[in-house]
Formats: sequence, C-alpha cells, structure tokens
Amino acid sequence: MDVKEIESLIKLLDDPDSEVSHHVEEKLLSYGTEVVGYLENAWEQSFDSILQEKIENLVHKIQFQTVKRELQLWHIGGSFDLLQGMLIINKYQYPDLDEQKVINQLESIKREIWMQMIYEMSAIEKVKLINHSLYSTHGFSGNTTHHQDPNNSYLSHVLETKKGNQISLAVIYSIIAQKLDIPIYGVNLPQHFILAYVDDTLETEFHNGILFYVNAFNKGFIFGRRDVDSFLKQLNIQPDKQFYEPCSNDEIIQRVLRNLISSYEKNQAPHKVSELEELLEIFHIP
Repeated sequence: MDVKEIESLIKLLDDPDSEVSHHVEEKLLSYGTEVVGYLENAWEQSFDSILQEKIENLVHKIQFQTVKRELQLWHIGGSFDLLQGMLIINKYQYPDLDEQKVINQLESIKREIWMQMIYEMSAIEKVKLINHSLYSTHGFSGNTTHHQDPNNSYLSHVLETKKGNQISLAVIYSIIAQKLDIPIYGVNLPQHFILAYVDDTLETEFHNGILFYVNAFNKGFIFGRRDVDSFLKQLNIQPDKQFYEPCSNDEIIQRVLRNLISSYEKNQAPHKVSELEELLEIFHIP
C-alpha cells in the first residue's frame, strides 16, 4: 500500500467537485481497514467540521463493509462457532473490539466452574453449579430496567456490566456450558429465548433427549415442557416443534439482529436499522 497515495487521496476528500470526491471515497473504500488509521489521523489534524464528518462516515462505511464480509464468511462457512458470530455482531457497534479480552473473560468463568465440577454430577447439579457461578459469584442478571437498550445484545458490554437480555445471557450460558462439555443449547421461543439441556443417551419424556429447560434471564431457573406449553398458550400461539428444540447458530444470530433492529427502531436510529437489515439479508440470500 502506497502511503503517499493514501495521504493524497484523503486530502482530496473535500474537493468541491463532487465527482472527484466520490471517486476518492470509492478508492479509499477499496483499501478497507488498512486506511482507517490514516483517516483517523487526518480527522485529528483537521479543523474543518465538514471534512471531519466525511471522514467519520467513510470510516464507518469501511467498518460496516468489514462486518458484513465477516458475517457472510461465517454464514457460508457453516456458522459452527457461535461465539465468533456474536463477536462479529459486536464489532458493528464496537469496531475496535478486543476479541481476545471477551474470549478470556468467558474462559475465566469456564475455568472457575470446571475447578468445582465433580465427574459424577447429575445434569441438574451441573446447571446449579453454572447458575451459582454466573448469578451469585459474577452477578449476571436480566436488564429489566433498560430492556430495549441495544447494548444488551453486545457481548462485550454484557460481560462488562453483567446485564443483558434473554438471548445474550443465554448465549453466554450455552457457550460456557459447551466449553465444559455440558450439552446446553438455545431454543428460539417466541417473545423469549431459553435453553435446553440435551442428552441423547437418556430416555426422557421429551423428544430428542431434552431433559429440561433453563431460563438464563431468570437466574438459570429450571423448568419442563409443560411450562413451555403454558407459555405458548398465554401468547395464544400454537405449539410447534421449533419452539421446543435447539435452534441453529444461524437462527440465534438472526434473532440477535432482529432484537437490535427493534431496539434501534425504538431509539429512532433509522440508519442503523437499515444497516442491520442489510446484515440480516445475508441469511436470506439463496
């Protein structure tokens, strides 16, 4: 990459000829994240508010392009790593995210639980151990006061504040559980998001080896299939297989995106709504 060319292009961003400035912007966009540092440096040295705004918009476009490309690759690659998918979404709002810090925070909680685990523990005992660590030791809880805050969906913020929504707390819970080889997976329930403890080796009253459900938003409360039936009845929704069984990582990320769209709509941020809808569209392209 030619540094002098980059610096020359940045100087042309405020060219009065709109055709020139548009061409310059497209050229800088093509360089991707490599030029962000140069753009930020130019912003700091400029006293022109119009140029500063142009630079801010361009930096955001580059960062959004990066998030979109990473999400496309994650989806096309099979969406195997839920944490990676959540980190990509996280970078939409926090482009300078320290991914390793988030990974280390989750690893630290996992290690604490692992140190207390006993091989002969039952499924219920394992869940109670996770519950004690997450809710009593670390103080995680559902953000009931500011439930529509978009930050409830960003993993880095939830790990810092210990407050999140149904899906972010469930994702943290299931990621840690799976790191411990405990088979807990997300279930896409309407107007809620819960977890299922799955054990195919045991005979259960449920289908597909589901032993019980866990409500990560309510301090890891354990409940059964009949409670899901009652919940759906209250909502006047017909029972459906998908409301009882684990969903895919793709479906979880789509749910996170829809939550964010809803939050930004209520916060009257149409530009963010539009961008997030663009990210959601990735999952609907054949």
